[in-house]
This record gives sequence, C-alpha cells and structure tokens, in this order.
Amino acid sequence: MRLDGKVALISGTGRGIGAAAATRFAAEGATVVGGDLPELDVTDESSVERWVADAVAENGRIDVFYANAGAVRFGALEEQSFEDWRFTLSAELDSVFLCAKQAWPHLRASRGCVITIGSTAGLTGSLTNKRVAHTASKGGVVAVTRQLAAEGAPHGIRVNCISPGMIDTDGARENLLSDDHPMRLIARAIPLGRLGTPEDVVNLAVFLASDEAGYVTGANFVVDGGWSAVLPGAPAGGG
Repeated sequence: MRLDGKVALISGTGRGIGAAAATRFAAEGATVVGGDLPELDVTDESSVERWVADAVAENGRIDVFYANAGAVRFGALEEQSFEDWRFTLSAELDSVFLCAKQAWPHLRASRGCVITIGSTAGLTGSLTNKRVAHTASKGGVVAVTRQLAAEGAPHGIRVNCISPGMIDTDGARENLLSDDHPMRLIARAIPLGRLGTPEDVVNLAVFLASDEAGYVTGANFVVDGGWSAVLPGAPAGGG
C-alpha cells in the first residue's frame, strides 16, 4: 500500500504498460483515474480539460500524473511524411504538455508528482530502427521533464522521467518485434539477456510516485537491461 490515499491520473491505460500501471497503482492503494481512446484524446486540449476536471470533481485532488499515453509512426528522414512527423510529435510530446498543464494547479495543491515516459530512442540514434520523429519527441520529453522539475520544485512538485528500452508489449510485437523487423532479435544485444516487461517499468513508477522518492526530481531513469550502457557485441559466430 505504498500509494495509499493518492489519486493518480494515468493516460493510455487501454493496454501495455498503461494497463499494467493502472492495475499495480490500484493494488498499491491509489485511486486510479485512467484514460484512453476514444474517451480521452491526449492531443486534444478540450478532451484533456474534461478528463482532469472530472477526476478532480470526483476525487477532490490529484497527487500523481503519469504521462504514459503515446503513439508513433516510424520512418527515416527521407521517407517520413510531414504528416507522420507531426502526428508522432503531437502524440508523444504535445500530450505531455497538455496533460501536465491541466493537472499542474492540482499538483501544486497536493505537492504531487509527474512521471513522464521517455525512451532510449531519445538518448541515442539507431542503425536498425528508422525513427527520426520518435527520437525527436522522446528527446523532447526528457528535456521537458527537467524543465518541469525546475518549475515545480518551489511548489513541492517532483517530476521524473522513465526511459524504457525494448519492452515486450502487444504494440511492440506488432512492429519492432515482428518476424520481418531487424529489431526482432534485439534481446541478443541486451546485457541482461531478455526483453523488458511492462512490470519492469511500473515497478520504478510506483517508487517515483511514492513518498519514498521525496528527494528525487529532474531525473531520467533508463530501464533497458543495460542495452544503452554498452557497445554492441560482435554477431554470434563472428570473427
């Protein structure tokens, strides 16, 4: 019951990491206000306003905003359309701004916290995944996290980012881990020898949302089994 009595807004709870977060936060004692399409569009300001207002009307407060929702259209620079670029930045970066802005006055009142979701994509380039828009948006999330931490500190608001590596979700299996994608064998390059699970990410999120993390803000935590910490090894059987 590490989150007992807290009210947590979690976006993107329809599946994957968001669904796991909603389940775990509730098990830890939080009142969870989830949201996902079609009821909640985190790229639409009026939709976000309603979500936050309804949460406060029903529960009286907000203690945690967990910015999990996002969507991506992959593509290399020469291949990606401007439409797909703008879609990805809106879904992954505008969504953080819109939700955090609406939740901010209530987080000031509760001296609450924000958890954003970055990615190792925002920290390094990739030879195997063409993702120029995704790289830009997730790098932006990491930067925005640090700025919000600076702005929130005088009000007791903590803001931290979790940057997952390759996490085994339904969404990942539909693209990056599909049989025809060069990333499908990426577990071989991960020092801990496996893909991450939604629970690996949520375990850290519970800590960051709890009072145990009361002296932690402005940080970016990488959850990738050591993937981004090492150079890739030679292919199996290589010279």
